[in-house]
Amino acid sequence: MSATAQQKQPAEREFFIATPEEIRAGRVTDVYFERTKQILDARAIDKQVVLEARVKKLPYGDWGLFCGAAELVHLLEGQPLDLWALPEGTRFAAHEPTLLIGCNYRQFAVYETALLGLLCQASGIATKAARCVIAAEGRPVWSFGVRRLHPAIAPMIDRSAFIGGCQGVSCVLAAELLGEEAVGTVPHALILILGDSASATLAFDEIIDKRVKRVALVDTFGDEKFETLENAELLSGNIYAVRLDTPSSRRGDMLEIAREIRWELDIHGYQQVKIFISGGLDEELIPTLNPVADGYGVGTAISNARVIDFALDIVEIEGDPTAKRGKESGAKQLYLCEKCGQRSVRLFNDELKSCPTCSGPVQPQLVQFLAQGRRVRELESAQEVRRRVLAQLTPER
Repeated sequence: MSATAQQKQPAEREFFIATPEEIRAGRVTDVYFERTKQILDARAIDKQVVLEARVKKLPYGDWGLFCGAAELVHLLEGQPLDLWALPEGTRFAAHEPTLLIGCNYRQFAVYETALLGLLCQASGIATKAARCVIAAEGRPVWSFGVRRLHPAIAPMIDRSAFIGGCQGVSCVLAAELLGEEAVGTVPHALILILGDSASATLAFDEIIDKRVKRVALVDTFGDEKFETLENAELLSGNIYAVRLDTPSSRRGDMLEIAREIRWELDIHGYQQVKIFISGGLDEELIPTLNPVADGYGVGTAISNARVIDFALDIVEIEGDPTAKRGKESGAKQLYLCEKCGQRSVRLFNDELKSCPTCSGPVQPQLVQFLAQGRRVRELESAQEVRRRVLAQLTPER
Protein backbone atom coordinates (compact mmCIF):
# COMPACT_ATOMS: atom_id res chain seq x y z
CA MET A 1 0.00 0.00 0.00
CA SER A 2 1.34 3.44 -0.92
CA ALA A 3 2.11 6.09 1.67
CA THR A 4 -0.67 8.21 0.20
CA ALA A 5 -3.23 5.47 0.67
CA GLN A 6 -2.19 5.01 4.27
CA GLN A 7 -2.80 8.64 5.16
CA LYS A 8 -5.93 9.47 7.13
CA GLN A 9 -8.47 11.66 5.45
CA PRO A 10 -8.36 15.01 7.26
CA ALA A 11 -11.52 16.13 9.00
CA GLU A 12 -13.03 19.31 7.58
CA ARG A 13 -13.38 22.35 9.82
CA GLU A 14 -14.32 25.96 9.25
CA PHE A 15 -11.69 27.10 11.78
CA PHE A 16 -8.72 25.06 12.90
CA ILE A 17 -9.39 25.23 16.61
CA ALA A 18 -10.22 22.65 19.27
CA THR A 19 -13.63 22.73 20.92
CA PRO A 20 -13.92 22.88 24.73
CA GLU A 21 -15.20 19.30 24.62
CA GLU A 22 -12.12 18.14 22.70
CA ILE A 23 -9.79 19.91 25.12
CA ARG A 24 -11.51 18.34 28.15
CA ALA A 25 -11.40 14.93 26.44
CA GLY A 26 -7.62 15.14 26.10
CA ARG A 27 -7.73 15.33 22.29
CA VAL A 28 -5.15 18.13 22.07
CA THR A 29 -2.50 16.08 23.85
CA ASP A 30 0.93 15.35 22.45
CA VAL A 31 0.73 11.82 21.11
CA TYR A 32 3.37 10.45 23.45
CA PHE A 33 1.06 11.12 26.40
CA GLU A 34 -1.70 9.21 24.62
CA ARG A 35 0.69 6.32 24.01
CA THR A 36 1.81 6.47 27.64
CA LYS A 37 -1.81 6.08 28.70
CA GLN A 38 -2.26 3.14 26.34
CA ILE A 39 0.73 1.37 27.90
CA LEU A 40 -0.39 2.08 31.46
CA ASP A 41 -3.92 0.93 30.58
CA ALA A 42 -2.62 -2.29 29.04
CA ARG A 43 -0.50 -3.04 32.11
CA ALA A 44 -3.16 -1.80 34.56
CA ILE A 45 -0.53 0.39 36.24
CA ASP A 46 -2.00 2.88 38.68
CA LYS A 47 0.42 5.07 40.59
CA GLN A 48 -0.28 8.17 42.60
CA VAL A 49 2.07 10.98 41.71
CA VAL A 50 2.62 14.64 42.50
CA LEU A 51 3.47 16.92 39.58
CA GLU A 52 5.04 20.34 39.97
CA ALA A 53 5.12 23.26 37.53
CA ARG A 54 7.98 25.72 37.53
CA VAL A 55 10.27 27.55 35.11
CA LYS A 56 14.05 27.47 34.78
CA LYS A 57 14.35 30.88 33.13
CA LEU A 58 12.02 33.81 32.61
CA PRO A 59 11.85 35.70 29.29
CA TYR A 60 11.60 39.17 30.85
CA GLY A 61 13.66 40.12 33.88
CA ASP A 62 13.55 38.12 37.07
CA TRP A 63 9.81 37.71 37.66
CA GLY A 64 6.64 36.57 35.97
CA LEU A 65 2.88 36.87 36.61
CA PHE A 66 0.97 33.63 37.05
CA CYS A 67 -2.09 33.58 34.77
CA GLY A 68 -4.38 30.92 33.31
CA ALA A 69 -5.44 29.22 36.54
CA ALA A 70 -9.14 29.89 35.96
CA GLU A 71 -9.13 27.93 32.69
CA LEU A 72 -7.03 25.26 34.36
CA VAL A 73 -9.66 24.79 37.07
CA HIS A 74 -12.34 24.42 34.41
CA LEU A 75 -10.18 21.89 32.55
CA LEU A 76 -9.56 19.66 35.57
CA GLU A 77 -12.75 20.12 37.59
CA GLY A 78 -14.46 16.76 38.04
CA GLN A 79 -11.24 14.76 37.61
CA PRO A 80 -10.07 12.65 40.60
CA LEU A 81 -7.17 14.88 41.55
CA ASP A 82 -6.02 17.62 43.90
CA LEU A 83 -4.88 20.97 42.51
CA TRP A 84 -2.80 23.55 44.35
CA ALA A 85 -1.59 26.67 42.55
CA LEU A 86 -0.62 30.28 42.92
CA PRO A 87 -3.67 32.56 42.69
CA GLU A 88 -3.84 34.30 39.33
CA GLY A 89 -1.85 37.51 39.22
CA THR A 90 0.77 36.32 41.72
CA ARG A 91 4.38 37.22 41.01
CA PHE A 92 6.83 34.33 40.91
CA ALA A 93 10.51 33.78 40.16
CA ALA A 94 12.44 31.08 38.34
CA HIS A 95 12.75 27.73 40.15
CA GLU A 96 9.80 28.46 42.44
CA PRO A 97 6.86 26.01 42.56
CA THR A 98 3.78 27.53 40.94
CA LEU A 99 1.44 24.54 40.81
CA LEU A 100 1.05 21.06 42.34
CA ILE A 101 -1.22 18.26 41.13
CA GLY A 102 -1.77 15.05 43.08
CA CYS A 103 -3.27 12.42 40.82
CA ASN A 104 -3.28 8.95 39.31
CA TYR A 105 -0.87 9.51 36.43
CA ARG A 106 -2.66 7.10 34.09
CA GLN A 107 -5.83 9.20 34.39
CA PHE A 108 -4.05 12.55 34.13
CA ALA A 109 -1.39 12.08 31.42
CA VAL A 110 -3.41 13.32 28.44
CA TYR A 111 -4.09 16.70 30.10
CA GLU A 112 -0.47 17.83 30.46
CA THR A 113 -0.25 19.42 27.01
CA ALA A 114 -3.40 21.51 27.49
CA LEU A 115 -2.43 22.46 31.03
CA LEU A 116 0.93 23.84 29.96
CA GLY A 117 -0.59 25.65 26.99
CA LEU A 118 -3.10 27.39 29.24
CA LEU A 119 -0.42 28.57 31.65
CA CYS A 120 2.49 29.36 29.34
CA GLN A 121 0.78 31.77 26.97
CA ALA A 122 -1.54 33.54 29.41
CA SER A 123 1.29 34.08 31.91
CA GLY A 124 3.56 35.45 29.16
CA ILE A 125 0.94 37.97 28.02
CA ALA A 126 0.07 39.05 31.58
CA THR A 127 3.74 39.48 32.42
CA LYS A 128 4.47 41.60 29.35
CA ALA A 129 1.39 43.72 29.99
CA ALA A 130 2.54 44.33 33.55
CA ARG A 131 5.98 45.41 32.37
CA CYS A 132 4.39 47.89 29.93
CA VAL A 133 2.16 49.20 32.74
CA ILE A 134 5.22 49.71 34.95
CA ALA A 135 7.01 51.48 32.09
CA ALA A 136 4.05 53.87 31.68
CA GLU A 137 4.51 55.12 35.26
CA GLY A 138 0.83 55.55 36.08
CA ARG A 139 -0.41 56.40 32.60
CA PRO A 140 -3.12 54.07 31.25
CA VAL A 141 -2.16 51.26 28.88
CA TRP A 142 -4.78 49.65 26.62
CA SER A 143 -4.53 46.26 24.93
CA PHE A 144 -4.84 46.70 21.14
CA GLY A 145 -3.16 43.53 19.87
CA VAL A 146 -5.78 40.83 19.31
CA ARG A 147 -5.52 41.21 15.53
CA ARG A 148 -2.02 39.72 15.62
CA LEU A 149 -3.07 36.21 16.71
CA HIS A 150 -5.80 33.68 15.96
CA PRO A 151 -9.24 35.21 16.67
CA ALA A 152 -10.35 32.15 18.63
CA ILE A 153 -8.02 33.12 21.47
CA ALA A 154 -8.75 36.86 21.40
CA PRO A 155 -10.68 36.74 24.71
CA MET A 156 -7.78 34.96 26.43
CA ILE A 157 -5.29 37.52 25.10
CA ASP A 158 -7.27 40.50 26.32
CA ARG A 159 -8.18 38.88 29.66
CA SER A 160 -4.50 38.16 30.34
CA ALA A 161 -3.54 41.71 29.32
CA PHE A 162 -6.23 43.13 31.59
CA ILE A 163 -5.04 40.99 34.50
CA GLY A 164 -1.53 42.24 33.79
CA GLY A 165 -2.71 45.79 34.46
CA CYS A 166 -4.05 47.13 31.16
CA GLN A 167 -6.84 49.60 31.81
CA GLY A 168 -8.96 48.39 28.93
CA VAL A 169 -9.15 46.10 25.91
CA SER A 170 -10.25 46.61 22.33
CA CYS A 171 -11.91 43.25 21.53
CA VAL A 172 -15.70 43.44 21.81
CA LEU A 173 -16.21 39.85 22.99
CA ALA A 174 -13.28 40.00 25.42
CA ALA A 175 -14.67 43.17 26.98
CA GLU A 176 -18.12 41.58 27.33
CA LEU A 177 -16.65 38.53 29.07
CA LEU A 178 -14.70 40.80 31.40
CA GLY A 179 -17.74 42.95 32.18
CA GLU A 180 -15.94 46.01 30.80
CA GLU A 181 -16.54 48.47 27.97
CA ALA A 182 -14.35 47.90 24.91
CA VAL A 183 -12.04 50.83 24.14
CA GLY A 184 -10.99 52.32 20.81
CA THR A 185 -11.27 55.37 18.58
CA VAL A 186 -11.68 55.00 14.80
CA PRO A 187 -9.45 53.21 12.28
CA HIS A 188 -7.63 54.98 9.49
CA ALA A 189 -10.06 53.15 7.17
CA LEU A 190 -12.97 55.35 8.27
CA ILE A 191 -10.99 58.51 7.64
CA LEU A 192 -9.96 57.25 4.21
CA ILE A 193 -13.55 56.37 3.30
CA LEU A 194 -15.00 59.69 4.54
CA GLY A 195 -12.20 61.69 2.95
CA ASP A 196 -10.57 63.46 5.89
CA SER A 197 -10.01 63.35 9.62
CA ALA A 198 -12.52 66.10 10.36
CA SER A 199 -15.39 64.24 8.67
CA ALA A 200 -14.63 61.09 10.63
CA THR A 201 -14.41 62.98 13.91
CA LEU A 202 -17.72 64.77 13.29
CA ALA A 203 -19.43 61.49 12.30
CA PHE A 204 -18.13 59.84 15.45
CA ASP A 205 -19.39 62.71 17.58
CA GLU A 206 -22.81 62.66 15.90
CA ILE A 207 -23.45 58.92 15.90
CA ILE A 208 -21.52 57.21 18.70
CA ASP A 209 -22.93 57.03 22.23
CA LYS A 210 -22.14 60.24 24.13
CA ARG A 211 -20.71 58.20 27.03
CA VAL A 212 -17.76 57.28 24.80
CA LYS A 213 -14.97 59.81 25.13
CA ARG A 214 -14.15 61.67 21.92
CA VAL A 215 -10.61 60.82 20.80
CA ALA A 216 -9.51 62.04 17.36
CA LEU A 217 -7.01 60.15 15.20
CA VAL A 218 -4.76 62.84 13.74
CA ASP A 219 -2.15 61.36 11.40
CA THR A 220 -3.89 59.99 8.30
CA PHE A 221 -3.39 62.64 5.62
CA GLY A 222 -1.84 65.75 7.07
CA ASP A 223 0.59 67.03 9.64
CA GLU A 224 -0.25 65.78 13.14
CA LYS A 225 -0.14 69.28 14.66
CA PHE A 226 -2.54 70.83 12.18
CA GLU A 227 -4.95 67.87 12.23
CA THR A 228 -4.91 68.09 16.03
CA LEU A 229 -5.86 71.77 16.05
CA GLU A 230 -8.51 71.24 13.37
CA ASN A 231 -10.18 68.45 15.36
CA ALA A 232 -9.93 70.36 18.63
CA GLU A 233 -11.68 73.34 17.05
CA LEU A 234 -14.38 71.12 15.53
CA LEU A 235 -15.33 69.54 18.84
CA SER A 236 -14.35 72.49 21.02
CA GLY A 237 -14.70 71.49 24.67
CA ASN A 238 -16.07 68.06 23.75
CA ILE A 239 -12.75 66.59 22.60
CA TYR A 240 -11.06 64.38 25.19
CA ALA A 241 -7.82 63.41 23.46
CA VAL A 242 -5.96 62.97 20.20
CA ARG A 243 -4.29 59.71 19.18
CA LEU A 244 -1.00 59.48 17.31
CA ASP A 245 -0.47 56.29 15.32
CA THR A 246 2.02 57.63 12.80
CA PRO A 247 3.57 54.88 10.63
CA SER A 248 7.28 54.26 11.12
CA SER A 249 8.12 55.44 7.60
CA ARG A 250 6.76 58.91 8.46
CA ARG A 251 7.32 58.99 12.19
CA GLY A 252 10.61 60.79 12.73
CA ASP A 253 11.01 61.73 16.38
CA MET A 254 7.69 60.84 18.03
CA LEU A 255 8.62 62.55 21.28
CA GLU A 256 9.24 65.84 19.48
CA ILE A 257 6.02 65.47 17.46
CA ALA A 258 4.07 64.95 20.68
CA ARG A 259 5.85 67.88 22.36
CA GLU A 260 4.95 70.16 19.47
CA ILE A 261 1.32 69.05 19.66
CA ARG A 262 1.24 69.62 23.41
CA TRP A 263 2.63 73.13 22.97
CA GLU A 264 0.10 74.06 20.29
CA LEU A 265 -2.84 72.62 22.24
CA ASP A 266 -1.82 74.54 25.34
CA ILE A 267 -1.32 77.92 23.71
CA HIS A 268 -4.63 77.58 21.83
CA GLY A 269 -6.59 76.96 25.01
CA TYR A 270 -6.88 73.17 24.85
CA GLN A 271 -4.83 72.34 27.92
CA GLN A 272 -7.36 69.65 28.92
CA VAL A 273 -6.91 67.63 25.71
CA LYS A 274 -4.78 64.53 26.26
CA ILE A 275 -2.29 62.88 23.92
CA PHE A 276 -2.47 59.12 23.40
CA ILE A 277 0.17 57.25 21.41
CA SER A 278 -0.05 53.82 19.75
CA GLY A 279 1.80 51.82 17.14
CA GLY A 280 4.89 49.69 17.69
CA LEU A 281 5.20 50.43 21.40
CA ASP A 282 6.84 48.24 24.01
CA GLU A 283 8.27 48.55 27.51
CA GLU A 284 11.53 49.99 26.17
CA LEU A 285 9.97 52.75 24.05
CA ILE A 286 7.20 53.80 26.43
CA PRO A 287 9.47 55.51 29.03
CA THR A 288 10.98 57.75 26.35
CA LEU A 289 7.49 59.12 25.59
CA ASN A 290 6.32 59.57 29.18
CA PRO A 291 7.33 63.26 29.34
CA VAL A 292 4.47 64.09 26.96
CA ALA A 293 2.13 61.10 26.49
CA ASP A 294 -1.00 60.66 28.62
CA GLY A 295 -1.70 57.05 27.66
CA TYR A 296 -0.72 54.22 25.33
CA GLY A 297 -2.30 51.64 23.07
CA VAL A 298 0.00 48.61 22.96
CA GLY A 299 -0.55 45.82 20.46
CA THR A 300 1.88 43.18 19.30
CA ALA A 301 4.32 43.57 22.19
CA ILE A 302 1.62 42.30 24.56
CA SER A 303 -0.47 39.94 22.43
CA ASN A 304 2.58 38.24 20.91
CA ALA A 305 4.55 38.18 24.15
CA ARG A 306 7.04 35.36 24.61
CA VAL A 307 5.50 32.45 26.46
CA ILE A 308 6.71 31.58 29.93
CA ASP A 309 8.23 28.15 29.53
CA PHE A 310 6.65 26.18 32.36
CA ALA A 311 7.61 22.55 32.74
CA LEU A 312 5.43 20.01 34.55
CA ASP A 313 7.42 17.25 36.23
CA ILE A 314 6.75 14.34 38.53
CA VAL A 315 8.32 15.05 41.92
CA GLU A 316 6.71 12.24 43.97
CA ILE A 317 5.56 8.69 43.19
CA GLU A 318 3.47 6.83 45.74
CA GLY A 319 4.59 9.27 48.41
CA ASP A 320 8.32 8.89 47.73
CA PRO A 321 10.30 11.97 46.56
CA THR A 322 11.26 11.14 42.97
CA ALA A 323 12.30 13.35 40.06
CA LYS A 324 14.28 13.15 36.86
CA ARG A 325 17.84 14.37 36.67
CA GLY A 326 18.08 18.16 36.92
CA LYS A 327 14.87 18.48 38.95
CA GLU A 328 14.44 18.68 42.72
CA SER A 329 12.25 15.90 44.07
CA GLY A 330 9.45 16.32 46.58
CA ALA A 331 6.31 18.47 46.61
CA LYS A 332 7.14 22.03 47.66
CA GLN A 333 5.44 25.11 49.03
CA LEU A 334 6.44 28.73 48.42
CA TYR A 335 6.37 31.14 51.38
CA LEU A 336 6.43 34.93 51.33
CA CYS A 337 7.43 37.00 54.35
CA GLU A 338 4.86 39.70 55.07
CA LYS A 339 7.51 41.89 56.71
CA CYS A 340 10.65 41.84 54.54
CA GLY A 341 9.40 40.12 51.38
CA GLN A 342 11.81 37.17 51.66
CA ARG A 343 10.76 34.23 49.47
CA SER A 344 11.40 30.70 50.73
CA VAL A 345 10.79 27.26 49.21
CA ARG A 346 10.26 24.32 51.57
CA LEU A 347 9.01 20.77 51.28
CA PHE A 348 5.23 20.88 51.31
CA ASN A 349 4.86 19.04 54.61
CA ASP A 350 7.74 20.93 56.25
CA GLU A 351 5.76 24.00 57.27
CA LEU A 352 7.71 27.23 57.62
CA LYS A 353 6.69 29.02 60.82
CA SER A 354 8.51 32.35 60.37
CA CYS A 355 10.86 34.15 58.01
CA PRO A 356 14.44 32.81 58.21
CA THR A 357 15.75 36.33 57.55
CA CYS A 358 13.74 38.61 59.85
CA SER A 359 11.55 36.19 61.86
CA GLY A 360 8.46 37.94 60.47
CA PRO A 361 5.19 36.18 59.67
CA VAL A 362 5.08 34.17 56.44
CA GLN A 363 2.22 33.13 54.18
CA PRO A 364 2.09 30.02 51.95
CA GLN A 365 1.53 31.09 48.35
CA LEU A 366 0.16 27.91 46.75
CA VAL A 367 -3.53 27.52 47.63
CA GLN A 368 -5.87 24.61 46.97
CA PHE A 369 -8.38 24.96 44.13
CA LEU A 370 -9.57 21.35 43.70
CA ALA A 371 -9.90 18.46 46.14
CA GLN A 372 -10.53 15.23 44.23
CA GLY A 373 -11.97 17.30 41.43
CA ARG A 374 -14.29 19.32 43.66
CA ARG A 375 -13.78 23.07 43.68
CA VAL A 376 -12.80 24.27 47.16
CA ARG A 377 -11.87 27.85 46.27
CA GLU A 378 -13.91 30.37 44.36
CA LEU A 379 -12.35 31.89 41.27
CA GLU A 380 -11.71 35.61 41.46
CA SER A 381 -13.02 38.04 38.87
CA ALA A 382 -10.50 39.54 36.46
CA GLN A 383 -11.08 42.90 38.17
CA GLU A 384 -10.12 41.45 41.57
CA VAL A 385 -6.99 39.85 40.13
CA ARG A 386 -6.02 43.07 38.33
CA ARG A 387 -6.32 45.10 41.52
CA ARG A 388 -3.95 42.71 43.29
CA VAL A 389 -1.52 42.84 40.38
CA LEU A 390 -1.43 46.63 40.40
CA ALA A 391 -0.75 46.56 44.15
CA GLN A 392 2.27 44.30 43.51
CA LEU A 393 3.85 46.30 40.71
CA THR A 394 6.74 48.58 41.58
CA PRO A 395 8.85 50.99 39.52
CA GLU A 396 11.54 48.31 39.33
CA ARG A 397 11.58 46.55 35.98
